[in-house]
Amino acid sequence: MFQSLKKKLNIKLSNTQKLSLSFAILIIIGSILLSLPIMHYPSAKPISYLDHLFTTVSMVCVTGLSVFPIGEVYNGFGQTVCMILIQLGGLSLITLFSILTYSLKKKISLKDQEVLQSALNYDNVKDLKHYLFNVYKITFTIEVIAALILMIDFIPRFGIKNGIFNSLFLAISAFSNAGFDNFSTNSLLAFQTNPIINLTVAFLIISGGLGFSVWINLIETSISYLKEKRELRPKFSKNLTLHTKLVLQTTGIILFIGTFLSLLLEFNNPNTIGNLNLFHKIMTSFFQTVTMRTAGFVSIDFTQISHATSLLYIIQMLIGGAPGSTAGGLKVTVFALLILMFRSELKGQNVINYKNHTIQPRLIRETLIILIYFFSILVLAFFLLLITESNTAPYKLFFEVSSALSTSGVTIAITSHLSIISKIIIMLVMFIGRVGPITVLLSMLQRKQKSLIYPKAKIRIG
Repeated sequence: MFQSLKKKLNIKLSNTQKLSLSFAILIIIGSILLSLPIMHYPSAKPISYLDHLFTTVSMVCVTGLSVFPIGEVYNGFGQTVCMILIQLGGLSLITLFSILTYSLKKKISLKDQEVLQSALNYDNVKDLKHYLFNVYKITFTIEVIAALILMIDFIPRFGIKNGIFNSLFLAISAFSNAGFDNFSTNSLLAFQTNPIINLTVAFLIISGGLGFSVWINLIETSISYLKEKRELRPKFSKNLTLHTKLVLQTTGIILFIGTFLSLLLEFNNPNTIGNLNLFHKIMTSFFQTVTMRTAGFVSIDFTQISHATSLLYIIQMLIGGAPGSTAGGLKVTVFALLILMFRSELKGQNVINYKNHTIQPRLIRETLIILIYFFSILVLAFFLLLITESNTAPYKLFFEVSSALSTSGVTIAITSHLSIISKIIIMLVMFIGRVGPITVLLSMLQRKQKSLIYPKAKIRIG
């Protein structure tokens, strides 16, 4: 894949550098294509290359931040390119190269297999080909089924051609947790009380955010469960991996608490959900809780939410989705391990346990590294924006940085007003958020050095 380029340039790239390079190449190609006049409506106002680049970064990094409504600038060709960029951003360009190579019945080198493992966050090289094909099968199956459901509403609303196209666009964007739509500046606000759109998009976001290893484990467990005779069937959860259980349990808890708090905080706010009936209030609160976890669709006016709700959404954005998914953020497993670590300390335990399993110290160390790295980037970017956007409310800037780093893509109406330097900062933050904590961690682990053991240090921490 990268071997010819590597030989010509006479450089050595680590697996994580190759992974980052694949995203950078996709961004450059995509931004050039989207800046071509053939991709724009004749009536669209002129857009600078920087703004096309910003939008492309946001698409490839499946973020959702944009300085202009793509449905008002890009025509059918442009929006098709947008769909491809979002899909490749969610699945990674490397996985596409790999599946094409496998489809042509060619072998992938060991080096490229390692890069593919990094892209998929999968460690079983023997089953890599089967896993990769399952990733694509799951992705396209869920997207097609969801698009067909969306067509029930969109075809009568937009006509056959536009209804089918809009359904596919929204399905791909939602499953990829990208947060882009091809409607207007109001995102999905017009569909706030529409159960078909809300529940289908919410399902897509959750599905993409669970991670492919969780989906494959659920499918394989379901098949083996149904094949067994009823009287011999073990408990369904018995064959689920510990990772699947942790992701499902943590995701469920976050969605429940987030929905409840969002409903409570905005219940009487007439500018958001205060004027809706109880069912629509619950549905909208649930939808926003789902979409804040790195998707970025909007069904309420974010300029009208309370500061407490803003903080709640920031926390949800930073937590993000599961490892090996289309979602960003710290990841629910990192958050879960931190909670388990805290619980263990409160109980005075020397080890951290979950469902009769002891968490390895290595995982705790990696969790803390990711946490430190993630928040270091968050604070640094926020600090820089405070300098470049001194006239903007700090909480809006922190919301914007959190949204970019977690690849959530929600804004309090400031993205289009950012200066050139601020846009560059946000682009870098989106890129880091997409390829970030795990990539940096892998880079650290690749540079192994001999550990020296000294006398134990005695340091007071509280």
